[in-house]
Amino acid sequence: METFDTTKKPLTDLLCDIKVGKIQLPDFQRGWVWDDNRIKGLIASVIKSFPISVVTLLETGENTAFKTKPVEGVQLSSSVKPEYLILDGQQRLTSLYQTIVSNNVVKTRDSKGYEIKRWYYIDMQKALNSDLDLEESIFSINENKIATKNLGHEIICDLSSQEKEFEQMMFPVCMIDEFSEWRWRFEEYWNYDTDKLRFLSQFERNVINNYSHYSVPVIIMKKENSKEAVCQVFEKVNTGGVSLTVFELLTATYAASGYDLKKDWEDIRSLFKAHNVLKNTCSTDLIQAVTLLSTYKKKMAALQSKNENEKIPAVSAKRKSMLELKVDDYKASRQQIVDGFIQAAKILIENHIYIARDLPYTSQLIPMSAIIAALGEDINNIGNKTKLLRWYWCGVFGELYGSANETRYALDIQQVVSWILNDDKEPQTIYDAIFSQSRILTLRTRNSAAYKGIYALLMDENTKDWLSGKGINMMTYFQESIDIHHIFPQHWCRNNGIAKSEYDTIVNKTPLSKGTNIFVGGEAPSKYLIRLEKRAKVPAEDIDTLLRTHVINPEIMRADNFYGFIEDRKEAIFKLIEKAMGKNINRDASQSADEGAYLENDVLEDDEE
Repeated sequence: METFDTTKKPLTDLLCDIKVGKIQLPDFQRGWVWDDNRIKGLIASVIKSFPISVVTLLETGENTAFKTKPVEGVQLSSSVKPEYLILDGQQRLTSLYQTIVSNNVVKTRDSKGYEIKRWYYIDMQKALNSDLDLEESIFSINENKIATKNLGHEIICDLSSQEKEFEQMMFPVCMIDEFSEWRWRFEEYWNYDTDKLRFLSQFERNVINNYSHYSVPVIIMKKENSKEAVCQVFEKVNTGGVSLTVFELLTATYAASGYDLKKDWEDIRSLFKAHNVLKNTCSTDLIQAVTLLSTYKKKMAALQSKNENEKIPAVSAKRKSMLELKVDDYKASRQQIVDGFIQAAKILIENHIYIARDLPYTSQLIPMSAIIAALGEDINNIGNKTKLLRWYWCGVFGELYGSANETRYALDIQQVVSWILNDDKEPQTIYDAIFSQSRILTLRTRNSAAYKGIYALLMDENTKDWLSGKGINMMTYFQESIDIHHIFPQHWCRNNGIAKSEYDTIVNKTPLSKGTNIFVGGEAPSKYLIRLEKRAKVPAEDIDTLLRTHVINPEIMRADNFYGFIEDRKEAIFKLIEKAMGKNINRDASQSADEGAYLENDVLEDDEE
């Protein structure tokens, strides 16, 4: 069965259907934004009988029950229900409606983006001049219909009355659809002068008739199409090039049932603002997490019912499933997911991930929030939380959440919950997670999830700042401007012939306060450590103790042995990663092709010194 029809419709019929509300817009369509020049070009295309591209309409029906709105400038009662919705062609049809049918001044923008109000005209004499392009005859004038120069002291065009339009032979575009009425007034003004009548008839043949006979190719999507198909078609055909998010489509769908999803997201986002780590969580993330939990609950309910005739639904977070999320299902799982995100943020803060910039994967919060929601009060059990964190760190150091992960999300919620509550086998994410030793020397910037993960592990509750001796927690992180800084300073490394690829890695970095980093400067470690002892007024042994909280060997540091330091600290960091993942690092694996690709991606420099 075909999902669409193709036809041609007279432009006059399309504009009439817009006026009476037979054709409207789905609520997810953005506003009308065309500027003055594009509008003039569009009018020219129509009266020159040039094509203005295809218009795509959607039949209204049960599958396409979106909240709707009239085309901008159309006045309708709320009881008018559309038969078709515009998927592609909004800008063109709105521009033509505003200039031809509405009989109101058009609110648009100039070439610099400033708001202006314009009436559109055709210079009739230029329009019939064979030496000129018809487009040159089309112009716009301000809302007063008086154009001036020299700061308004000199009038260059005055069309403020219909008589002045007749006199200067300027035809208002807003009268194209009412040409017969305009014509008899024009004839009456010129006292039925033969030359003027002949001129007007020629203008009607060359310009007005082109509009009257103009047809537009139209694709009509049938109402049987799914929301997924509507979404995909909108993105493919929309000439504005702006993709349609699942959230926007569901907002329009839920609004038809009286539920304001946009307002709900604003309320949720205000709750998330209290947790910096959730700063980059978007509305689509929320919908995906809700879909994941909702489909999981449905599958669990079906399994518990043990009805052999009942088909077991799949757990899914894919686009199609998100678009099929019913408003009642959303409301049933919404609060659990909101609480899940907030609880996830608190757990991450406990593990020294304080801000969104240092979050390895925003995407991993989707299954994490759904898992926490499914666990409910059981997440507060320390053993359960330890298991959850092991899954989390495996995702981070396995770098498993950097691309499309919908299938993994579905496995995560089922396998992690079952593993935690029923002690079933370890989840696939833990099995898949591999961190090879060669990867660590490619971690140079926050572009890498593993880089951020190591940074968080280095901010252990025992880690102390070298100068103040304060432990790194949420309070000192912000008060002391903690950030990741080089241990062997960059200046010293360059002066000693050490390549940037060797010194500018996570191995040679550690979390320090801004003041300590400034104090360290660019000297050799042996020198700045002595200065630290004097400044802090403590013996060398105390400074060495502080260094060890950063998994740094103080003897190697004091010897300025860069390469010995790198090898020793690599092993120390490996042990931190192994403890977090609960599995061994492959010490023998060489760098893979994928790991080589990370080298190319890690090109942005952090402002760390």
